[in-house]
Amino acid sequence: MIKVGIVGYGVYIPRYRIKVEEIARVWGADPNQIMSGLRIREKSVPGPDEDTATIAVEAARNAVKYANVNPRDIGAIYVGSESHPYAVKPTATIVAEAIEATPSLTAADLEFACKAGTAGLQACIGLVGSNIIKYGMAIGADTAQGAPGDPLEYSAAAGGAAFIVGASEANQTIADFETTCSYTTDTPDFWRREGKPYPKHGGRFTGRPAYFKHVLSAAHALLRKLRLTPEDFTYAVFHQPNGKFPIQAAKELGFTKEQIEPGLLAPRIGNTYSGSSMLGLAAVLDVAKPGDRIMVVSYGSGAGSDAFSIVVNEMIEQRRKNSQAPPVEFYINWKKYIDYATYAKYRNLLVVG
Repeated sequence: MIKVGIVGYGVYIPRYRIKVEEIARVWGADPNQIMSGLRIREKSVPGPDEDTATIAVEAARNAVKYANVNPRDIGAIYVGSESHPYAVKPTATIVAEAIEATPSLTAADLEFACKAGTAGLQACIGLVGSNIIKYGMAIGADTAQGAPGDPLEYSAAAGGAAFIVGASEANQTIADFETTCSYTTDTPDFWRREGKPYPKHGGRFTGRPAYFKHVLSAAHALLRKLRLTPEDFTYAVFHQPNGKFPIQAAKELGFTKEQIEPGLLAPRIGNTYSGSSMLGLAAVLDVAKPGDRIMVVSYGSGAGSDAFSIVVNEMIEQRRKNSQAPPVEFYINWKKYIDYATYAKYRNLLVVG
Protein backbone atom coordinates (compact mmCIF):
# COMPACT_ATOMS: atom_id res chain seq x y z
CA MET A 1 0.00 0.00 0.00
CA ILE A 2 1.13 3.52 -0.86
CA LYS A 3 1.05 5.98 2.01
CA VAL A 4 -1.77 8.47 1.44
CA GLY A 5 -2.99 11.72 2.88
CA ILE A 6 -5.15 14.80 2.42
CA VAL A 7 -4.14 16.96 -0.53
CA GLY A 8 -6.84 19.56 0.04
CA TYR A 9 -10.28 20.14 1.48
CA GLY A 10 -13.19 22.51 1.08
CA VAL A 11 -16.38 23.27 2.95
CA TYR A 12 -19.72 24.96 2.49
CA ILE A 13 -22.33 25.99 5.08
CA PRO A 14 -25.54 27.77 4.01
CA ARG A 15 -25.86 31.37 5.09
CA TYR A 16 -29.25 31.21 6.80
CA ARG A 17 -29.57 30.55 10.54
CA ILE A 18 -32.45 30.02 12.91
CA LYS A 19 -32.02 30.28 16.66
CA VAL A 20 -33.14 27.49 18.95
CA GLU A 21 -35.19 29.98 20.93
CA GLU A 22 -37.17 30.88 17.78
CA ILE A 23 -38.12 27.24 17.21
CA ALA A 24 -38.96 26.85 20.90
CA ARG A 25 -41.15 29.96 20.75
CA VAL A 26 -43.34 28.42 18.06
CA TRP A 27 -43.82 25.14 19.92
CA GLY A 28 -44.17 26.65 23.39
CA ALA A 29 -41.01 24.99 24.70
CA ASP A 30 -38.52 26.36 27.20
CA PRO A 31 -35.57 27.59 25.08
CA ASN A 32 -33.17 27.51 28.03
CA GLN A 33 -34.00 23.89 28.70
CA ILE A 34 -33.57 23.00 25.02
CA MET A 35 -30.24 24.81 24.72
CA SER A 36 -28.86 23.37 27.96
CA GLY A 37 -29.90 19.87 26.92
CA LEU A 38 -28.61 19.98 23.35
CA ARG A 39 -25.94 22.65 23.84
CA ILE A 40 -26.91 24.14 20.49
CA ARG A 41 -27.68 27.85 20.15
CA GLU A 42 -28.61 28.02 16.46
CA LYS A 43 -28.46 25.94 13.31
CA SER A 44 -27.78 26.46 9.62
CA VAL A 45 -30.70 26.31 7.19
CA PRO A 46 -30.46 25.69 3.43
CA GLY A 47 -31.93 28.38 1.21
CA PRO A 48 -34.82 27.62 -1.17
CA ASP A 49 -32.33 27.01 -4.00
CA GLU A 50 -29.95 24.83 -1.97
CA ASP A 51 -29.83 21.09 -1.46
CA THR A 52 -27.25 18.37 -0.85
CA ALA A 53 -26.08 18.58 -4.47
CA THR A 54 -25.40 22.35 -4.39
CA ILE A 55 -23.68 22.04 -1.01
CA ALA A 56 -21.52 19.16 -2.27
CA VAL A 57 -20.61 21.10 -5.42
CA GLU A 58 -19.53 24.20 -3.49
CA ALA A 59 -17.46 22.12 -1.04
CA ALA A 60 -15.87 20.21 -3.95
CA ARG A 61 -14.98 23.41 -5.81
CA ASN A 62 -13.38 24.80 -2.67
CA ALA A 63 -11.41 21.57 -2.20
CA VAL A 64 -10.04 21.80 -5.74
CA LYS A 65 -9.06 25.44 -5.11
CA TYR A 66 -7.28 24.53 -1.90
CA ALA A 67 -5.49 21.48 -3.33
CA ASN A 68 -4.62 23.28 -6.59
CA VAL A 69 -4.93 20.03 -8.55
CA ASN A 70 -6.29 19.34 -12.01
CA PRO A 71 -9.82 17.98 -11.44
CA ARG A 72 -9.33 15.70 -14.43
CA ASP A 73 -6.84 13.78 -12.30
CA ILE A 74 -9.56 12.87 -9.79
CA GLY A 75 -10.38 9.21 -10.38
CA ALA A 76 -13.15 8.72 -7.81
CA ILE A 77 -15.90 10.85 -6.29
CA TYR A 78 -18.08 9.61 -3.45
CA VAL A 79 -20.86 11.70 -1.93
CA GLY A 80 -22.13 10.52 1.43
CA SER A 81 -25.50 11.82 2.54
CA GLU A 82 -28.89 10.81 3.87
CA SER A 83 -30.64 13.63 2.00
CA HIS A 84 -29.66 13.12 -1.64
CA PRO A 85 -32.02 15.18 -3.83
CA TYR A 86 -32.82 12.15 -6.01
CA ALA A 87 -33.86 8.67 -4.93
CA VAL A 88 -32.63 7.37 -8.29
CA LYS A 89 -29.97 9.67 -9.77
CA PRO A 90 -26.53 10.12 -8.22
CA THR A 91 -25.34 13.34 -6.65
CA ALA A 92 -21.75 12.31 -7.37
CA THR A 93 -22.16 12.71 -11.14
CA ILE A 94 -23.48 16.25 -10.64
CA VAL A 95 -20.38 17.08 -8.61
CA ALA A 96 -18.08 15.49 -11.19
CA GLU A 97 -19.62 17.54 -14.01
CA ALA A 98 -19.57 20.76 -11.96
CA ILE A 99 -15.84 20.54 -11.18
CA GLU A 100 -15.05 19.36 -14.74
CA ALA A 101 -13.60 16.05 -13.64
CA THR A 102 -12.67 13.42 -16.20
CA PRO A 103 -15.47 11.06 -17.29
CA SER A 104 -12.96 8.25 -16.75
CA LEU A 105 -13.74 8.00 -13.06
CA THR A 106 -15.76 5.94 -10.64
CA ALA A 107 -18.52 7.81 -8.83
CA ALA A 108 -21.22 6.80 -6.40
CA ASP A 109 -23.56 8.03 -3.70
CA LEU A 110 -23.14 6.46 -0.27
CA GLU A 111 -25.63 6.13 2.57
CA PHE A 112 -24.88 5.25 6.18
CA ALA A 113 -26.69 7.96 8.10
CA CYS A 114 -24.13 10.48 9.37
CA LYS A 115 -20.97 8.50 8.56
CA ALA A 116 -21.49 8.08 4.83
CA GLY A 117 -18.89 10.76 4.11
CA THR A 118 -16.15 9.05 6.11
CA ALA A 119 -17.04 5.73 4.44
CA GLY A 120 -16.24 7.48 1.15
CA LEU A 121 -13.00 8.72 2.66
CA GLN A 122 -11.99 5.15 3.50
CA ALA A 123 -12.82 4.07 -0.06
CA CYS A 124 -10.59 6.82 -1.46
CA ILE A 125 -7.77 5.83 0.89
CA GLY A 126 -8.00 2.28 -0.45
CA LEU A 127 -8.10 3.26 -4.14
CA VAL A 128 -5.23 5.74 -3.90
CA GLY A 129 -3.25 3.47 -1.61
CA SER A 130 -3.61 0.62 -4.13
CA ASN A 131 -2.35 2.92 -6.91
CA ILE A 132 -5.59 2.49 -8.86
CA ILE A 133 -6.30 6.23 -9.01
CA LYS A 134 -4.21 9.37 -8.55
CA TYR A 135 -6.73 11.36 -6.50
CA GLY A 136 -10.01 10.52 -4.85
CA MET A 137 -12.64 12.91 -3.50
CA ALA A 138 -14.90 12.10 -0.55
CA ILE A 139 -17.77 14.41 0.39
CA GLY A 140 -20.07 14.41 3.38
CA ALA A 141 -23.05 16.73 2.90
CA ASP A 142 -26.62 16.96 4.14
CA THR A 143 -29.72 19.08 4.46
CA ALA A 144 -30.88 17.23 7.54
CA GLN A 145 -34.56 16.54 8.12
CA GLY A 146 -36.48 17.01 11.34
CA ALA A 147 -40.25 16.82 11.63
CA PRO A 148 -41.93 20.03 12.87
CA GLY A 149 -42.07 19.95 16.66
CA ASP A 150 -39.75 16.93 16.91
CA PRO A 151 -36.60 17.27 19.07
CA LEU A 152 -34.58 16.74 15.88
CA GLU A 153 -35.88 20.03 14.51
CA TYR A 154 -33.72 21.95 16.97
CA SER A 155 -30.49 20.39 15.68
CA ALA A 156 -31.00 19.15 12.09
CA ALA A 157 -28.85 21.50 10.01
CA ALA A 158 -27.15 21.79 6.63
CA GLY A 159 -23.55 21.84 5.44
CA GLY A 160 -20.81 19.75 3.92
CA ALA A 161 -17.11 19.14 3.46
CA ALA A 162 -15.04 17.62 0.66
CA PHE A 163 -11.59 16.03 0.98
CA ILE A 164 -9.16 15.18 -1.80
CA VAL A 165 -6.95 12.17 -1.07
CA GLY A 166 -3.63 11.61 -2.79
CA ALA A 167 -0.29 9.83 -2.42
CA SER A 168 2.00 11.16 0.30
CA GLU A 169 5.08 10.29 -1.77
CA ALA A 170 4.31 13.10 -4.21
CA ASN A 171 4.88 15.66 -1.42
CA GLN A 172 1.48 17.19 -2.10
CA THR A 173 -0.35 16.18 1.06
CA ILE A 174 -0.96 18.55 3.96
CA ALA A 175 -1.70 15.73 6.39
CA ASP A 176 -1.17 11.98 6.22
CA PHE A 177 -3.32 9.07 7.36
CA GLU A 178 -1.65 6.82 9.92
CA THR A 179 -4.49 4.31 9.91
CA THR A 180 -8.26 3.92 10.00
CA CYS A 181 -10.58 1.39 11.57
CA SER A 182 -14.30 0.96 12.10
CA TYR A 183 -16.85 -0.52 14.49
CA THR A 184 -20.24 -1.56 13.11
CA THR A 185 -23.35 -3.32 14.42
CA ASP A 186 -27.04 -3.61 13.56
CA THR A 187 -28.34 -1.06 16.06
CA PRO A 188 -31.52 0.61 14.72
CA ASP A 189 -31.49 3.82 16.75
CA PHE A 190 -32.54 6.12 13.89
CA TRP A 191 -34.21 5.38 10.55
CA ARG A 192 -36.37 6.68 7.71
CA ARG A 193 -38.51 4.44 5.54
CA GLU A 194 -38.59 4.89 1.77
CA GLY A 195 -41.08 7.61 0.85
CA LYS A 196 -41.30 9.04 4.35
CA PRO A 197 -40.29 12.72 4.65
CA TYR A 198 -38.89 12.60 8.19
CA PRO A 199 -36.80 10.11 10.17
CA LYS A 200 -37.77 8.49 13.44
CA HIS A 201 -35.48 7.90 16.39
CA GLY A 202 -35.24 5.70 19.43
CA GLY A 203 -35.10 8.50 22.01
CA ARG A 204 -32.74 7.65 24.85
CA PHE A 205 -31.72 4.50 22.97
CA THR A 206 -29.72 6.71 20.61
CA GLY A 207 -27.27 7.57 23.38
CA ARG A 208 -25.45 4.85 25.30
CA PRO A 209 -26.28 1.74 23.18
CA ALA A 210 -25.81 3.56 19.89
CA TYR A 211 -23.63 6.69 19.72
CA PHE A 212 -21.37 6.05 22.70
CA LYS A 213 -20.92 2.32 22.16
CA HIS A 214 -19.75 2.79 18.57
CA VAL A 215 -17.74 6.00 18.93
CA LEU A 216 -15.89 4.76 22.01
CA SER A 217 -15.32 1.29 20.53
CA ALA A 218 -13.87 2.70 17.28
CA ALA A 219 -11.69 5.18 19.19
CA HIS A 220 -10.36 2.50 21.55
CA ALA A 221 -9.62 0.23 18.57
CA LEU A 222 -7.63 3.01 16.92
CA LEU A 223 -5.64 3.71 20.08
CA ARG A 224 -4.85 0.01 20.53
CA LYS A 225 -3.87 -0.38 16.88
CA LEU A 226 -1.39 2.50 17.05
CA ARG A 227 -0.41 1.90 20.69
CA LEU A 228 -1.16 5.53 21.48
CA THR A 229 -3.00 7.39 24.23
CA PRO A 230 -5.18 10.55 24.09
CA GLU A 231 -2.12 12.53 25.20
CA ASP A 232 -0.45 11.67 21.88
CA PHE A 233 -3.08 13.65 19.97
CA THR A 234 -3.20 17.42 19.58
CA TYR A 235 -6.86 17.45 18.52
CA ALA A 236 -9.85 15.13 18.50
CA VAL A 237 -13.06 15.40 16.49
CA PHE A 238 -16.17 13.34 17.20
CA HIS A 239 -19.50 13.23 15.41
CA GLN A 240 -21.74 15.97 16.75
CA PRO A 241 -25.47 15.12 16.87
CA ASN A 242 -25.58 17.87 19.48
CA GLY A 243 -23.08 19.83 21.55
CA LYS A 244 -23.29 17.43 24.50
CA PHE A 245 -22.45 13.96 23.17
CA PRO A 246 -18.97 14.70 21.73
CA ILE A 247 -17.93 16.42 24.96
CA GLN A 248 -19.02 13.39 26.98
CA ALA A 249 -17.31 10.96 24.57
CA ALA A 250 -14.08 12.95 24.76
CA LYS A 251 -14.22 12.97 28.55
CA GLU A 252 -14.76 9.21 28.76
CA LEU A 253 -11.84 8.59 26.40
CA GLY A 254 -9.53 10.92 28.30
CA PHE A 255 -9.36 13.88 25.92
CA THR A 256 -9.34 17.42 27.26
CA LYS A 257 -11.61 20.35 26.44
CA GLU A 258 -8.72 22.07 24.65
CA GLN A 259 -8.29 19.08 22.31
CA ILE A 260 -11.89 19.06 21.08
CA GLU A 261 -12.93 22.74 21.11
CA PRO A 262 -11.46 23.74 17.69
CA GLY A 263 -13.54 21.08 15.93
CA LEU A 264 -16.71 21.41 18.00
CA LEU A 265 -19.11 23.19 15.62
CA ALA A 266 -22.55 21.88 16.62
CA PRO A 267 -23.27 24.66 19.16
CA ARG A 268 -22.92 27.24 16.36
CA ILE A 269 -24.36 25.49 13.29
CA GLY A 270 -26.22 22.41 14.54
CA ASN A 271 -25.86 18.83 13.35
CA THR A 272 -24.88 18.69 9.68
CA TYR A 273 -25.21 14.89 9.68
CA SER A 274 -22.79 13.47 7.07
CA GLY A 275 -20.92 16.77 7.12
CA SER A 276 -20.53 16.83 10.91
CA SER A 277 -17.22 15.09 11.66
CA MET A 278 -15.75 16.16 8.29
CA LEU A 279 -16.54 19.82 8.92
CA GLY A 280 -15.02 19.40 12.37
CA LEU A 281 -11.84 18.00 10.80
CA ALA A 282 -11.75 20.89 8.33
CA ALA A 283 -12.02 23.40 11.19
CA VAL A 284 -9.10 21.72 12.95
CA LEU A 285 -6.98 21.70 9.78
CA ASP A 286 -7.66 25.43 9.43
CA VAL A 287 -5.61 26.01 12.60
CA ALA A 288 -3.37 22.92 12.82
CA LYS A 289 0.42 23.06 12.69
CA PRO A 290 2.99 20.62 11.29
CA GLY A 291 3.42 17.64 13.59
CA ASP A 292 -0.07 17.83 15.08
CA ARG A 293 -1.86 14.49 15.33
CA ILE A 294 -5.65 14.46 14.93
CA MET A 295 -8.17 11.77 15.86
CA VAL A 296 -11.46 11.80 13.95
CA VAL A 297 -14.36 9.50 14.80
CA SER A 298 -17.58 9.66 12.83
CA TYR A 299 -20.87 8.03 13.75
CA GLY A 300 -23.79 6.87 11.65
CA SER A 301 -27.02 5.48 13.00
CA GLY A 302 -27.82 1.93 12.10
CA ALA A 303 -24.99 1.85 13.39
CA GLY A 304 -21.27 2.38 12.94
CA SER A 305 -18.23 4.57 13.49
CA ASP A 306 -15.10 5.18 11.40
CA ALA A 307 -11.96 6.31 13.23
CA PHE A 308 -8.89 7.96 11.68
CA SER A 309 -5.49 9.08 12.89
CA ILE A 310 -4.07 11.93 10.83
CA VAL A 311 -0.67 13.63 11.18
CA VAL A 312 -0.23 17.15 9.80
CA ASN A 313 2.93 17.88 7.78
CA GLU A 314 4.90 20.97 6.73
CA MET A 315 3.01 21.48 3.45
CA ILE A 316 -0.09 22.73 5.29
CA GLU A 317 1.31 26.19 5.99
CA GLN A 318 2.27 26.85 2.37
CA ARG A 319 -1.04 25.49 1.03
CA ARG A 320 -3.04 27.49 3.57
CA LYS A 321 -1.16 30.68 2.68
CA ASN A 322 -1.85 30.26 -1.05
CA SER A 323 -5.40 28.94 -0.76
CA GLN A 324 -8.31 30.83 -2.28
CA ALA A 325 -10.85 28.58 -0.53
CA PRO A 326 -12.78 30.11 2.40
CA PRO A 327 -12.07 28.52 5.81
CA VAL A 328 -14.77 27.05 8.03
CA GLU A 329 -14.89 30.16 10.22
CA PHE A 330 -15.80 32.30 7.21
CA TYR A 331 -18.96 30.31 6.59
CA ILE A 332 -19.87 30.18 10.27
CA ASN A 333 -19.74 33.98 10.51
CA TRP A 334 -21.36 34.49 7.07
CA LYS A 335 -24.92 34.30 8.33
CA LYS A 336 -28.37 35.81 8.18
CA TYR A 337 -31.05 35.03 10.76
CA ILE A 338 -34.54 34.03 9.70
CA ASP A 339 -37.79 33.54 11.62
CA TYR A 340 -39.77 30.31 11.80
CA ALA A 341 -42.16 31.31 9.03
CA THR A 342 -39.27 31.81 6.61
CA TYR A 343 -37.67 28.61 7.85
CA ALA A 344 -40.91 26.70 7.20
CA LYS A 345 -41.06 28.15 3.69
CA TYR A 346 -37.44 27.29 2.88
CA ARG A 347 -37.79 23.76 4.26
CA ASN A 348 -41.08 23.13 2.42
CA LEU A 349 -43.01 22.55 5.63
CA LEU A 350 -46.02 24.40 4.22
CA VAL A 351 -48.41 22.34 2.11
CA VAL A 352 -50.41 24.38 -0.41
CA GLY A 353 -53.54 23.06 -2.10
